Amino acid sequence: MIIQLCGLSGAGKTTIATNVKRKGIAYHTPIEIIDGDAYREFLCKDLGFSKEDRCENIRRLGFVASRLSGHGIVCIISAINPYDEIRHELATTYEHVKTVYIDCPVNELITRDTKGLYKRALLPNGHPDKISNLTGINDPFEAPSNPDLHLRTNEKSITACTNELFAFIRNTISSQLLPVHAQIRN
Repeated sequence: MIIQLCGLSGAGKTTIATNVKRKGIAYHTPIEIIDGDAYREFLCKDLGFSKEDRCENIRRLGFVASRLSGHGIVCIISAINPYDEIRHELATTYEHVKTVYIDCPVNELITRDTKGLYKRALLPNGHPDKISNLTGINDPFEAPSNPDLHLRTNEKSITACTNELFAFIRNTISSQLLPVHAQIRN
């Protein structure tokens, strides 16, 4: 299974993914995190932040996830993943892809600003430290209209969101195995 998380910077994607992976270890469920920030340093460092480059970034992350998923590992792609078009492409290219929206209002994220990105994006034009392509501020984010799971980190704790995502993964795995068990019995 491939879980494609999507959501704005600072919404909690990596934190939730890391916590879910820890739970997976405790429950003998192999989970690998494919973190957009980490992969940009190595596999995707040739890419910028144009729409085309952002989509190519997700394609590459999806390909890596598909290889691991084919070996029974649940892969969580933790990336902003801002465009419906590429999320749909991943879901139709590979089997068992689920979209999970990690949602938090921009005003809350500006308050949290864990990486200082929002402060830099809100600097006046022409400022040397201004970020001009921060998703949700001066670059678009298309919220998924019908995600498989919608987690609101401004309304629920990280622990509650972690538990909900992990339960979703376990239930999805169980439902995928039911047809296989029925075939084996017949």
